[in-house]
Amino acid sequence: MASVIYAYSIKASFSLNLFGIEYQVERVNNFLEIIFKKILEEELTIEEIQEAFEMGVLTSKELVMYYFNRIAKYDQSGPKLNSILEINPDAIFIAEGLDHERKTKGARGPLHGIPVLLKDNIETKDRMHTSAGTLALENHLSTKDAFLVRKLREAGAVIIGKTNMTELANGMSTTMWAGYSSRGGQTLNPYGPGEFFVGGSSSGSAVAVAANFTVLSIGTETDASILSPAIQNSVVGIKPTVGLISRSGTVPFTYTQDTPGPLARTVTDAAILLGALTNVDSSDPATYKSEGVSYQDYTSFLDSEGLKGARIGVFRNASENYYRESDEYDEDLFNDAVQAIRRKGAEVVEGIEIPSFNREWSWGVPIYEMKHALGNYLSQLPSHLPVHSDKELIEFNKKNEENALKYGQNMLEYRQGLPDNRLTNPEYLNAKLEDLYFSQEQGIDYALKKYNLDTILFPSYIGSTICAKAGYPSIAVPAGYMENGRPFGITFAGGTFSEGTLIKLAYSFEQSTKYRKSPLLNKEVH
Repeated sequence: MASVIYAYSIKASFSLNLFGIEYQVERVNNFLEIIFKKILEEELTIEEIQEAFEMGVLTSKELVMYYFNRIAKYDQSGPKLNSILEINPDAIFIAEGLDHERKTKGARGPLHGIPVLLKDNIETKDRMHTSAGTLALENHLSTKDAFLVRKLREAGAVIIGKTNMTELANGMSTTMWAGYSSRGGQTLNPYGPGEFFVGGSSSGSAVAVAANFTVLSIGTETDASILSPAIQNSVVGIKPTVGLISRSGTVPFTYTQDTPGPLARTVTDAAILLGALTNVDSSDPATYKSEGVSYQDYTSFLDSEGLKGARIGVFRNASENYYRESDEYDEDLFNDAVQAIRRKGAEVVEGIEIPSFNREWSWGVPIYEMKHALGNYLSQLPSHLPVHSDKELIEFNKKNEENALKYGQNMLEYRQGLPDNRLTNPEYLNAKLEDLYFSQEQGIDYALKKYNLDTILFPSYIGSTICAKAGYPSIAVPAGYMENGRPFGITFAGGTFSEGTLIKLAYSFEQSTKYRKSPLLNKEVH
């Protein structure tokens, strides 16, 4: 980008109104126009932002101010997308400090000064609360940063706030609408506020990225909680191998399937964020196996010709007729995506079988593990908070029924009534073993080996459950829009720690198709 900018640079003087302040610009020129046009009307990538920082035409402080302005205009008023639950009151000070550090010591890396939002179930040791969307924890100030938050701060990222989410990561009620929490209300899809489905529990994180309220965000997934909102809101979402990113410091749903993951507008930005989050954490045994097979930089996998020669298994044999007949699926758009992959030189293998895919999966693991994991988490909270067990949480919600129980709490009540809290129940133990066997040996691993595949391609996020139970990675990327404007996407899935391969394939697809369009509200900024 730089060479193009310098080649066409000319001296210029023009006025710029930014955040209501009139600037008289008498510096380099065309580049300034490009940068501010992109930031105000389109969307900047990490690379473009860092170049603007280095040239001195943009600061991290100005970027944070810009996002606060957009949040005020479109998230908290206007269409009221309601994706932001809380703002970091120190964000501007942090950005100023990082601007100063850049001038005096240089940049730490690609995330230096870059705004990031966190899902509200990720702990931060600052002035923000961590509530997982519940009213009971709305005053919870953590005494520690989550491991991934420490990694972000070390990388120089500016954590600007917390995002709304489905309350307790959809562990509250079977009738609760996705993207709703008692503390934050309902998150809306920017491509059709009040019209289109907003996606799984990391909906606030996906919407905030899609609507350009931040550069990057972090979500968490147990099953489809990153992939679903990424698809629904036309952004890139990476659900990594369980153990690639530490879960310590996140409000848990399960021990077996939970994982944080990046959300971004491009595969490149998602890859940059992923690399900043990986490392072995002594507090999370799942990360031990990542030593030697994880990367701190996934950008080396970004290859625009990455699909050439790759073997892509296309999975169409889903029994979920409700999905094919729903308004989430578009056969033509999926076929278009497959053809685009074929045109890039991939060897497309149609008609692949995954023996266990259509089995009736047991929900014994999340049912029992949430009771145990959430109970442990609540028991360690400070004494001044109103709840320290699932029983106390249920009672608190009943006492505050008008505000806390719009959709009830039948899932919490069911778990509270389970016979023990020691994870010794035969239903749980058998489900845990069966999940691993059928999702791995008779699932993803079976198909990859039988057809000699680099990846399995799923329409939308229908492969989320089998990948979640296997603990295997997936990456969701935009793949067009339906006639009514609703986003559609595809998912590349692979075996354990195959993130690099998936990023390579997804990047090649993204670069060859350029499907993603920003929602209309982005184009209303002048």
